[in-house]
Formats: sequence, structure tokens, C-alpha cells
Amino acid sequence: MQKIFYIIQLLFLSVSIVQAQDDVYPAPAQKGIMYIKNATIHVGNGQVISNGIIKIQDGKITEVGTNVTIPSGDIKIIDAKGKQVYPGLILPVTDLGLKEIANAIRGSNDYNELGDWNSNIRSIVAYNSDSKIINTLKANGILLANVAPTGSLIAGSSTVVQLDAWNWEDASYKADDGMHLYMPSLLARPGGRFSGLAGILASQQPQTDPVKEALSKIEEVRKFLREAKSYIQENSHPATNIKFEGVRPLFEKKQKLFVHCNQVKQMMVAIDFVKEFGIDVVIVGGSDSWQIADLLKQNNIAVVLSREHNLPTTDDDDIDQPFKTPAALQKAGVLFALNDDFEETRYRNLTFNAGTAAAYGLSKEEALQSITLNAAKILGIDDRTGSIEVGKDANIIISEGDILDMRTSIVTDAFIQGRKVSLENKQTQLYERYRNKYGIK
Repeated sequence: MQKIFYIIQLLFLSVSIVQAQDDVYPAPAQKGIMYIKNATIHVGNGQVISNGIIKIQDGKITEVGTNVTIPSGDIKIIDAKGKQVYPGLILPVTDLGLKEIANAIRGSNDYNELGDWNSNIRSIVAYNSDSKIINTLKANGILLANVAPTGSLIAGSSTVVQLDAWNWEDASYKADDGMHLYMPSLLARPGGRFSGLAGILASQQPQTDPVKEALSKIEEVRKFLREAKSYIQENSHPATNIKFEGVRPLFEKKQKLFVHCNQVKQMMVAIDFVKEFGIDVVIVGGSDSWQIADLLKQNNIAVVLSREHNLPTTDDDDIDQPFKTPAALQKAGVLFALNDDFEETRYRNLTFNAGTAAAYGLSKEEALQSITLNAAKILGIDDRTGSIEVGKDANIIISEGDILDMRTSIVTDAFIQGRKVSLENKQTQLYERYRNKYGIK
């Protein structure tokens, strides 16, 4: 028995050693003055400054331009000659830190709560700042992410996090910025890889109308919001309703309702929510948003396009419609951001989605804006980040080439609130390990 206990101790020790080798520690707060010089600065608002200088002091951008004076003395200076400087990229809706190994290890996942009415759920308290995926995103220029829960109807609130933190309290950049509603499908036909099997099984069950059921659920959501609004307008309550309290920020304009949907009919329901409740709505998914772009603009509804490298929604759509949708929204004046929720790449293709959009109608700077300043506006953090402007946090990345180009997008430096963060991750460690093992120069 003692021998078995000793073996178990050794196993735990070996696991802890392996994990320790993979640790990347958060950087300390940036103090004093720092300069980035000789840079091609992509401001994030469409402006490009050649041979520019950025002055950073105590984590904030204090000067930007070509006529910034760098004093002599012992001052930290980063020479970005020949390189491109961008605002830190923003992942606008993700389950990062809530889902580690999706279908293999249940204990690594905490992204979905039971039940349909979870307005009191806060994703931030489940956020794992030690996720091994986080460091791979920083190496690709993604410095901020909006971490959201999933669910069947009202799933809870999301929080914007910065990706260099000791714990979820440190990570929180803007807490509870949005409430997330997952709209039921309004299509009558089943879909997906297993629709054939589903059809066989469904034929053996009592027949129901899926559209009727979906409309019933939507009416339940409408009823919930009406009751919540009435509750919030009351001066006092005999008892606290935590579900209604959860959506209080929606009606106080401190939070937006992120409606996850793709179909035009679903988005029309979201427009009705704006008209009836006067709340701010963001469409997440929005693959059919190009069809009603003018309506979305009229109702001041922003769109987060979930995945650009995808097939079109219907058989009648152009095969390249997902690539053209960003340009259609841009032309209509709709505020939109690009996203990457593809589990196989674990969100790292965000810049390349923007690069594809630039090849299908957007300019390079418009495409960049869709993953920086636009995303910041949608998340309500554009006063702090999203562009390289005076007064904002120094969330900055430096790349050897075009950040939107898969061939030249090599991030050499990244700064979160002026702190130079490590770009090391499990993949770079394995690269160095086997490069040294086989003596590759």
C-alpha cells in the first residue's frame, strides 16, 4: 500500500513539473515612459501614420504622430523600423476560458447552465485565466475577448477580459457588458449532418410544429422582458427576483442584448425587441444580415459576424456570400465586427477572416477596424481601446508584416495596458523543444 501511495505521489509530481514548464506569467504594470519609434502605425480608425512615434506612460498612450520628441537619457525605446504597428485585436464573442477541451474532459468546461432563464448567470466568475488557449491568441495579436455563456434562451451576461491576468478579477476589463439570448430557429425543416437519422427518429414520435414551438418560446422571452421591465420600474419589492434583477442593466442602458441568430425572421424579432423595449441590440451570427442591412441600420442594430470561412446559409446564396457580407454591411452603414468561433482553430483565425473580407470588398483599414475599433464600439469599450489614440490604454501589437496576411502576420511584440506580455505558449515551447532535439537552426 505504501508503495502504491509513493507511485501516486510521483505521478502528481511529474504532472506538476510538466505544467510548470508551460506556465507563462502575467507582466507587471507598466511604469514610467516608453516609446515605439520608426513605426508604420495603423491607428484603427482608417488612418495610417508612416514613420510614426508612440509615447506610452503608465499604461496609457500620451502622444502619437510623426513630430513626437524623444528625449535623451535612460528611456525605454522600441525600434519598429520596417514593421507594422496595430491596436490590439478584439475577439467580440467567445467561450474562451469557459471551454478548454470541448467533448473530451467535462471538468474543463463551464460554459452552459441548465434551464432557459439564466439572466443572473455571470460568465466572468467561471473564466479560467490559466487556459492554455489564451497564450496562443496573444501570439496572434488578440489581446481582448468578450467571454459569453451559451444556452437555450437567456444564457447570462458576458464580460470583456484582457488576456494577461492572474485570475478572473484581474482579467475583467468591462464586467457584464452584455446579456445573451439564443434565439430558437424559425425554420421548419431539420438540418445538419444527422438530419436523416433525426427524421427517422422524429417519425416515430408524436408530430409537432417546430416553428410553432419556436414562436411560443419567443413569446415567453417577450413576456419575461415585459415582466422584468415592470418589476424594475417599481420602487420597492416584497422579495428580490434575481432573474429580473439580472436584466436591470438592459433597461438602464448599461448593457446590450446580444441576440444569437442567423435567419432574417429571427433578426426581425430582434428588431421588434428594440422597438418595444427600447434596449440596445447586437446580432451575433448574422449570416443573413446582408438581406436586411438597411433595416438594421435604421434601428441602430450592430452585427457580430460569427464565422466568415463558412458555407452560405441557403443553397440559393452565392457560394462566396459569407465573404461578401462584411462589405454589404459596410456599404449600408451598419456597425459590424468580425469574429471567429471555429472550435478547430480555437479562435486564432480572426485576422485571416478580416483578410478575406478585405479581398471581397473592404479596404485593408476597414477590415482592420472590424476587429479593433468596431468591436470596441459594440462592446462599449471604445473610450479605452480599439485604436492607437491619445488617452487610450496602450493595447498594441507589432508585426513583421501585414497582420491580415497569413504569410507575413508574425507578431513580435504585444502590449496590454503598456505591459509587454509574453508571446510564449505551449506550441512555441514544443517548437523550441524539438528544434533543439534535432539540431535545427
